[in-house]
Amino acid sequence: MLIVLKPNVTSEEIDHIVEKIKSLRLEPFVSRGVQRTIITIIGDEDVLREQPFEAIAGVESVKPILRPFKLVSRETQPERTVVKVGNVEIGGRKVVIVAGPCAVEGEREVVEHALMVKKAGANLFRAGAYKPRTSPYSFQGFREKGLKFLVKAREETGLPIVTEVIDPRDVALVAEYADMLQIGTRNMQNFNLLTEVGKSGKPVILKRGMSSTINEFLMSAEYILSQGNKNLILCPRGIRTFEDVTRNTLDAGVVPVLKDWTHLPVVADPSHAMGIKDYVPSAAMAYLAAGADGIMVEAHPNPEEAMSDGQQTIDGAALEDLIGKLGRLARAMDRDLL
Repeated sequence: MLIVLKPNVTSEEIDHIVEKIKSLRLEPFVSRGVQRTIITIIGDEDVLREQPFEAIAGVESVKPILRPFKLVSRETQPERTVVKVGNVEIGGRKVVIVAGPCAVEGEREVVEHALMVKKAGANLFRAGAYKPRTSPYSFQGFREKGLKFLVKAREETGLPIVTEVIDPRDVALVAEYADMLQIGTRNMQNFNLLTEVGKSGKPVILKRGMSSTINEFLMSAEYILSQGNKNLILCPRGIRTFEDVTRNTLDAGVVPVLKDWTHLPVVADPSHAMGIKDYVPSAAMAYLAAGADGIMVEAHPNPEEAMSDGQQTIDGAALEDLIGKLGRLARAMDRDLL
């Protein structure tokens, strides 16, 4: 349920409404916009229906929330969310670029990779210290040592770092080092993990599950916001279909839906969507043309020597060329690169 407050509502009236909601063992989430303050109520629907919230001072109207996800919905927060990661703002007029190798490959290597990414014009550096792999015999990452290597890369370049967390027990440790936590496609419905990253308060980028519907994707996002963490970015990354030429099927059409249904920023990953480096630039352009607020791409100085996902990884020259093209497209859409 949504409680829309009057334009001239006072802080005392808001506090009274919040206390009233809590006294009913319901959970209030206050969203203060430019023109209106809205309170979203989560809890027992039978209790909600029985309460005359319209009679409370400061309340303008009471409305049901029609979608299953509440806090993610633009019904709850009409104004768009802008997430700040280090000194980078995501979700505004300017488009951000996140780039880096699939995995942290060593201290010297990760610094080299970060310097390449910065030179090409990217705004954030991504690399996995923990790697969830399909095969137990594949490289699993440097783990905490890899996190320390990422900190070194941040010190050398000034770029905020993005890295994946795969286990609820590791959230506090990864959050200590990283500027943004990534939830990968295989963990989109790992609800214990979603709850823990929600509690962390760190910016989170949530990747769409490879076989998930839009509603399932947004209900996973709801888990994070329900813990009080509003610093969430949605990441389409292709979905699994019957297609067997590309790694996944490009889901650019989900971007306008996410921008219409939610207030959250959208940063898309064309590398995993296509799985073939020659097709990554075109897919990135498609995501941006659909309205994405940023692009996340795998990049490595020598993709042939990458420890994982080399087949979908572009090199530094290709990254620089892609960022130039994305900038021209962004300006044609009355946007720009950060």
